[in-house]
Amino acid sequence: MEKPVVSKGRYAECTFEAADSAGVEIAAAEFRECTFVRCCFSESVLRACVFDECVFVECDLSLVKLPHSVFSSTRFEGSKIIGVNWTEASWPKSRLLAPVGFEKCVINHSVFLGLDLKGVRMTECTAKDVDFREADLSKADFSGTDLSGAQFGSTNLTGANLESALNYRIVPAENTLKGARFSLPEAMSLLSGLDIEISGWD
Repeated sequence: MEKPVVSKGRYAECTFEAADSAGVEIAAAEFRECTFVRCCFSESVLRACVFDECVFVECDLSLVKLPHSVFSSTRFEGSKIIGVNWTEASWPKSRLLAPVGFEKCVINHSVFLGLDLKGVRMTECTAKDVDFREADLSKADFSGTDLSGAQFGSTNLTGANLESALNYRIVPAENTLKGARFSLPEAMSLLSGLDIEISGWD
């Protein structure tokens, strides 16, 4: 059975509350300064849509597909965004602010491979098994985020804040960590894989 398609449409400063768009394809729609509250986009397709300065609050975007969609200064708060491949979206090369931000969200099993996400905020999130390889996460803020199983490789974490992040496994030799901030005891994981012994740690 084919998914219903909602084509085009421009919306500005609108609030959408408890809308059920699960499994729906939304194509070429533009949302400017819109707020989505407790909306469901699970397994939907957002094709070539624009989200500019939008906010998603307590929404479900699990397994959503984002082919050619554009995000600009868009925030997700308390939302479930599991299994999303963010590389499908379109990411402008020139910008002043981070295109997306996440606060108290569940973003497990998502893919940010190779994306430019300078200054991105992922605070107090659950980000298990997320792929951050080859991404530019310089000056990113991971405060309070659980990074169990997250993949870092050739990742730029220059100036990133991981002081209260949890359960990360980052190999210093395989990533750029200049100026990144860590805190004990989690920072001890940076020494894993090195052929050294540490004494005096209680």
